Amino acid sequence: MITLLQLLVIAAPIFQVITASDPDPLQDFCVADLTKDLTLNGYPCKRAANTTTEDFIFSGLRNSGNTSVPTGAAAVFGFVQDYPGLNTLGLGIARLDWAPGGLIPPHTHPRGSEIIYVVKGSLYAGFVTTQNQLFARVISKGDVMIFPRGLIHWQLNVGNTTAMAIVTLDSQSPGFQLIANSMFGSDILDEVLVKTFFIDENAVRQLKATFS
Repeated sequence: MITLLQLLVIAAPIFQVITASDPDPLQDFCVADLTKDLTLNGYPCKRAANTTTEDFIFSGLRNSGNTSVPTGAAAVFGFVQDYPGLNTLGLGIARLDWAPGGLIPPHTHPRGSEIIYVVKGSLYAGFVTTQNQLFARVISKGDVMIFPRGLIHWQLNVGNTTAMAIVTLDSQSPGFQLIANSMFGSDILDEVLVKTFFIDENAVRQLKATFS
């Protein structure tokens, strides 16, 4: 019979995989050398002798993104590809801006949990669990909300003015996958989409034309 100690030893690697985010760094810092290929634990390190203070500063969030788009919202990302100092640190940041009525559509971050801090405005924000349970309400200036890793979530500006928020994630490269774009902007067979969404082929073709 397997003892409790043996069971814990067997299960330990599984729990580590489940609970881990980005791997822990093995040095003080490892500024990404973006001229090299991505590896399992991020990018190779830039030589310490060539590292400067500027490698740890990112000014990309000073200005808003372009909200003059159909969704009326924009995201400016500070992930490792744009902010090399994040390499191996398990962190990411972004600025989100909304025009009145703007929407960050339902999406997921497959490799990161997210926390949002509302700087300006009011947002209807929420996420849906794997059991289809909804957690959503209006959050306003000064509020903070968590979106667990991999779950579908969104933010809609329900105010009469522009809105802005800062989000942080526990990954230097959390991924960003828009649900509608993934379904209708790819080459999935029409039959799959017809049966999944209970719509006809004409509707599928129209949606594919919109998202392609």
